[in-house]
Amino acid sequence: MADLSGLPGPHHRHTGARRAGLIGAALAALTLAGCATSNGDGSWTLPEEGAGPAGYRYVPLTVAGIADGLRSPQPPREAVEAVGLSQLLIASSQGEAFPGGNGVLALNDTLEEAAKESAAEARAGRFRGPLHGVPLLLKDNIETRDMATTAGSLALANNAPGRDAPLVARLRDAGAVIVGKANLSEWANIRSTNSISGWSAVGGLTANPYDPARTACGSSSGSAVAVAIGLVPAAIGTETDGSIVCPASVNGVVGFKPTVGLVSRTHIVPISHSQDTAGPMTTTVEDAAMILSAIAGSDPADPATVEADARKVDYRAALDANSLSGARIGVMRFLNGYSDEAQAVFEQNLQALRDAGAVLVEITDGPDMQAIGRGEIQVLMTELKADMAAYLASTDPTQVPYRTLADLIAFNDGEPRETVLFGQERFIAAEATQGLDDPAYIQARADSLRLAGPEGIDRLMREHRVVALIAPTTSRAWTNDRDDDDDGQGSASRLAAVAGYPHLTVPMGFDRGMPVGLSFIGGKWDDARILSLGHAYELRTHARRPPPARPAQPQ
Repeated sequence: MADLSGLPGPHHRHTGARRAGLIGAALAALTLAGCATSNGDGSWTLPEEGAGPAGYRYVPLTVAGIADGLRSPQPPREAVEAVGLSQLLIASSQGEAFPGGNGVLALNDTLEEAAKESAAEARAGRFRGPLHGVPLLLKDNIETRDMATTAGSLALANNAPGRDAPLVARLRDAGAVIVGKANLSEWANIRSTNSISGWSAVGGLTANPYDPARTACGSSSGSAVAVAIGLVPAAIGTETDGSIVCPASVNGVVGFKPTVGLVSRTHIVPISHSQDTAGPMTTTVEDAAMILSAIAGSDPADPATVEADARKVDYRAALDANSLSGARIGVMRFLNGYSDEAQAVFEQNLQALRDAGAVLVEITDGPDMQAIGRGEIQVLMTELKADMAAYLASTDPTQVPYRTLADLIAFNDGEPRETVLFGQERFIAAEATQGLDDPAYIQARADSLRLAGPEGIDRLMREHRVVALIAPTTSRAWTNDRDDDDDGQGSASRLAAVAGYPHLTVPMGFDRGMPVGLSFIGGKWDDARILSLGHAYELRTHARRPPPARPAQPQ
């Protein structure tokens, strides 16, 4: 769940890895008469024969479009058949007609039956919940009862304990259909100081659809790419530090990291119980609010969520198109390192916020970001060792014989497919930590949390009397060429990640033709307000543009 681009050590970047394209057996078994073709404007032309209306120009629907369409007097065919159309588009995206970025790792082998059942219920006017018929992808570190969960590692290739993560159960109860698993940065980018964002031994390399020579960022790479090219209207990602907001930003979609404790982490392959959370990745803030409304809630197995039921609201209903009017918003000038182009786009969008009635407050007195980073890495390494052991203990030993981080390190040492591109330096560092009772860990967590939360975001908002903080999420996606100095530049993720506070990124424009996002950050449990501000901004700017139909192929 971690991008960790701001932590000590080399920045995560591609090394020219080949596109592996290891799609699951369920996808290979699909029998489709033809392939859909991307038109480069967000629409697809469906095949002359096969699933869906032949030769039809299909514009993928939003979550809201499906939900509202099904309940209209004359439901559009696209809304009724959304799951089946997503199935078709996913299958098509793996071919040469459109390089889909290798974002989908596997399709659910029960999908065809689920699609027919969902459509039949919709035609009969029966709806399971507010997300009825909405097709979703899960990042492949989130368990679902009908698919394996690998975290991108061959060590978990057979990890199929047959259980739904609580957030998945909530999605099913709301009527959503889990169409498959999205590729990710292996082990959520926590294995190495030089790992490759978007690469896993199970799924290969996920490419950025705007330019496959550039990164999709991570670790929720496949989730972002699949939404960006319209394969599904929504996907679930996970974040420890940057793993939702960075891939969302560089792939031109909306990503929301909720307050830690609003969404259950049970049955999600972990890094850190202090910082991990799942969240929605969509094309609109409204869609993200709808997904969050479904997955938020308390879970007895996750102590961090004890307040979730009392704190959650209907996030879609809480959206206010005029929420920027009169809102005091802090501009985090103490964050730096962004590209000149991204900074220029940001300055243009500050004027858009002013035009919407926002009162912008310049903030230069930020907390000690380096001290926060030092504490964060100590916390993540210590918790990774403990939390991974707890997760592995919950798996079926006949499927996953590994019980500790040390076991995984030994597996990687003996499996050349795992270490052909990078090593496991962070795994080794985590194995050397002294446990959750170690005074150094306890102090690091207390200090980093205090600096990022009470003395960071909370202080800035209180002293400057603002309701949210903003900054560029990051700059353009960096290139795959290790000798190129066009590397990752700037990040807004650390403060909210360490504090456990909400962080929303919304497309704000382009940096050398690559998408960049605007970050909205708030205090603990401020999720509804942050989404509302982002929604008002999105309605004002409409900055998102879909990726081209045929981007240049990676070499």
